[in-house]
Formats: sequence, C-alpha cells, structure tokens
Amino acid sequence: RRQKKTASHAVTELENTKDCSQAGKPLLCPSHPTEELRLFCEQCDQPVCRDCVLGKHRQHPCDFTSNVIHRHGDTLRELLKSSQQHMDTLEDVLSQVDEMGSAVCSRAEAVAAEICQFARGYVKAIEEHRDRLLKQLEDLKVQKENLLHLQKAQLQQLLLDMRTGVEFTEHLLMSGSDVEILVTKGVVSSRLTKLNSIAYSTHPSVDDRIQFSPHERAGQCCGYEVFGAILNKVVDPARCTLHGEDLHSARQNQLSGFTLLCKDTTGEHMGRGGEAVRVTITHKDKRDCALKPTVCDNGDGTYCISYSPEEPGLYAVCVCVKGQHVQGSPFTLMVKQKFREHQGVFHCCTFCSSGGQKAARCACGGTMPGGYQGCGHGHKGHPGCHHWSCCGQVKESSECLCVPPSDTSQRSLLRTVAL
Repeated sequence: RRQKKTASHAVTELENTKDCSQAGKPLLCPSHPTEELRLFCEQCDQPVCRDCVLGKHRQHPCDFTSNVIHRHGDTLRELLKSSQQHMDTLEDVLSQVDEMGSAVCSRAEAVAAEICQFARGYVKAIEEHRDRLLKQLEDLKVQKENLLHLQKAQLQQLLLDMRTGVEFTEHLLMSGSDVEILVTKGVVSSRLTKLNSIAYSTHPSVDDRIQFSPHERAGQCCGYEVFGAILNKVVDPARCTLHGEDLHSARQNQLSGFTLLCKDTTGEHMGRGGEAVRVTITHKDKRDCALKPTVCDNGDGTYCISYSPEEPGLYAVCVCVKGQHVQGSPFTLMVKQKFREHQGVFHCCTFCSSGGQKAARCACGGTMPGGYQGCGHGHKGHPGCHHWSCCGQVKESSECLCVPPSDTSQRSLLRTVAL
C-alpha cells in the first residue's frame, strides 16, 4: 500500500481464500483503468471493456464474458486433457529412457567383457599358430638340411672313390710295366666303368624356397580363424594335369573350356594360385587363325581356361606353366561346325503329320501305295519309329544331318537326293 502503483489494490491473505480467481476487485481495462473488462472480442481474442467496444473494437464481434466463457473454457479443458495425456506419456518415456540408459550401461559392460575374452582367446590362438608355424619351419629346415647332408655324404664318397681310382690308374700308367698294366687292366677298367655309371644329381637335392604368406588361410586354431602359412611347394609342370569334357572337342561359336590342376614335385595338389600359366590355341590349317583363351586363376591351384572358336577344324593347344609344357600338352582340339537345328518335324510318319497329303515327303525315303510320296506306318522305307522329316534322324535331341543347299548347287543336290 506504500507504493503508488499498488496503493489502490485490494490485498487478501491466500490462506483465507478458497479460490484465487475470486480474490480482489474485478479486472480493469489496461487502456481504460476505470472500466471493468466484461466483454470479449472474438476477432482479437481478448477481453475488452465498454469503451474499447466503442473505440477500436467497434466493428468487431463482441459478447459478454459470461456468454463465451463456456465455449473457451471447454477448449481449454480439451487442451488441458491432451496436455495431461502428453505429460503421462512423457513420464513413461522418461522412465523408459532411464531404464534404457541402465540397460545400455549393463550391455556395454557385458560386451566389453566379451571383447576382452575374445581378444584373450584370439591372442592365445595367434600365439599357438605362431608356435605351430615356427615348429613347422624348424622341421622343414631340418628336413632340407638332412637331405643336403645325405647328398653331400654320397657325393663325397663318390668323389673319394673316383679320386682313388683315378690316382691308382694314373700311377699304374706312369709307373707300371706293360705286363702289370695288362694284368690289372680288367679290374681297373671294371672299377672305373662302374664309377662312371653311378648316377648323381648335378644340382642340390633341395632348394631354399621357403616363403611366408600372411594372407593365406590357415584354418582354425582354438576356434578362431587364423591366417599365415609357410609355402614350400614348388609347381612341377610335368605333374600338372588337364581335365574337362571340352578338352579335345568343341563347337563353333560356343563357349568351351577345360581346367588345369597344378601339382608340386611330389604330385600333391598345390592348393594355391599365382602361377604363370600361358595357353595358346592355333588352327593347324590356318596359321593366322588363333584363339585368345581366357585364363582364370581360382586361387586354389586350379585354373579355368575358356575360349570360343569361330572357325571349325583342328587346333593345336599348348598349355605351359613357367614356360614348360604340362602333362598332355600339346594336344589336338577338334572344333565341329555350329550345331544345326532341325528344320522339319519329329513325326511318326508323313501321312499323320501332313493330314494325308499325297505330295508330302520325308527324308527317311519311305513311300506308300496310292501315289503317296511320303512314309507311312508299316510301309516300305519307314524306320519303324518316330523320326525327323528333314534328315531322317530317329533321335529327337540330335543334330540335323541335312546340309542346306547353296543357290548354285541346289538343282544338282536335289537330283542327287532324288536318285
């Protein structure tokens, strides 16, 4: 009450009032402080006083607040109800968010434990695989060293025997008498001949080809897939083999091919790719006619060779690995002409397929009495089964034997067929 702006306001204790909206005097118009807000402007959507209606709200639809309070109150109640529903939903969502946060933390801890366990197992598997590779490498080294030591001992013994024989023979020829030479000639000759006939390798029995391939699949270790393998196999072209149905025969303008299987010096499957494979396919009669085969490395020691011949005839095929022919190379490839489709019908007889036409003919050569130029059941020339009318073949899935005549030789070919 000491403030000028609030000196005229009515003040009431909140504890003594049941409804705050009924406390104090009625609301006054901010534009006209002496007038009470008893009207409501629908257009401006705000309470107004009598002077406002006479002033700037003159043309606006207005009504008493007691008349419009029910409608606007219902609208607020609907909004309130909707808001309360949203509040309940939000509370549920917040509860779910909290629960999900706890679940995420728990799941993250469980996954972290799984990762640690996986890493420990993987490290253990890698260490075991490392020990296995090192042992395999040591065994391979010892094996190669033993083979080299054995070859060295054999060569040293052979060299010692030859040196002894050569020195004895030289001493005999220089210091021995004629009789002594003639007496010992047979023994010395036999000894030297035997030494010279002993076969020995002019190269080391093993090589130093020991490689480590970190990207090679090495199976599983402790339930984990591991990589890395020691490669000591060397491809032997003489042991590599060729396989496939289209190895020696093919069709004109049809994709054909065969498979190359690479093996090492012991005849075992290589099991890996990367070899230098070269394939040439050349026509035997037409030297300028050569195919361009495609070599596909399957990565497992096999190679798919595909080609599509455009000319029929005999071809020479050469398959080389590291510049050397493989087993069975070179070989001959027979390319047949393009498969000829049947131009006629596969029927039981001409009489049935033509509907009884007398002029209809068949390549089987059968005829019937009564002027019928085609074949019929049980009549002369009928093969006794279904056959093609164009060439007489009795097998339905066969190649047509009838060669289409050219324009220049059509008459002579027809005459030959008639004869």
